[in-house]
Amino acid sequence: MPKKTRLATGRRERPRKRAEQQRSIETRAAILNAAIAEFAERGFEGASIRAIADRLGLQHPLITYHYRSKDILWRAAAEHAFAQIRSEWDILASEGSELSPLARLRQEYTTLFRYTVAFPEFHRFMRQEASTNNPRLKWVAETVLAPLLARLLPQIIEAQKRGLLPAVDPILFHYMMVSLTAALSEFGPEMQVTSGLSSGDTKVVEAYWRLVDETVFGREPETDRAKARTR
Repeated sequence: MPKKTRLATGRRERPRKRAEQQRSIETRAAILNAAIAEFAERGFEGASIRAIADRLGLQHPLITYHYRSKDILWRAAAEHAFAQIRSEWDILASEGSELSPLARLRQEYTTLFRYTVAFPEFHRFMRQEASTNNPRLKWVAETVLAPLLARLLPQIIEAQKRGLLPAVDPILFHYMMVSLTAALSEFGPEMQVTSGLSSGDTKVVEAYWRLVDETVFGREPETDRAKARTR
């Protein structure tokens, strides 16, 4: 093949390969989101790869091509969810930022809350595994949760040293915040029946988190507010 022909063929193939790679990334993300929803609804034992495929209108072998077993798929789904949260943290409250520890915590827990509101299946997905002591819970604690805690706990401790947070075991503070971020996902249906308020209403969501934010973190210092606005 002449050199010019090879070059032209290579130029045509590169965009096609990029498009194929992008479609593969999007397919994997769709599979993992559907898997989280299926595991959240039915638990690990009740979920099936075939049911996940049905949610997406895909052929069952397409999922097993990417994820050979249900256990591998569950672990990939957990990593996928937390990777999205970490990505937002790195944008809004990166470890090298000039934000104070309290301001970083504020941003990080707000991000967790907004992810949970946008994707309520995530909380139910985690709760399914937390209800029993099983190998997946141990794996997610060691593989996914430990790095997150290694990031959050020093910030909590530093804010406590400055007298800005209650002097309790930092892990207790963290799980209190996790519970608060999940409250609308957990109690949204009950709240709507008892009060008519919808956890899907943007005004309700904003009012709830403003209540949590002001109760836990207090008024934001002007310096932190200015830094957050520039991000």
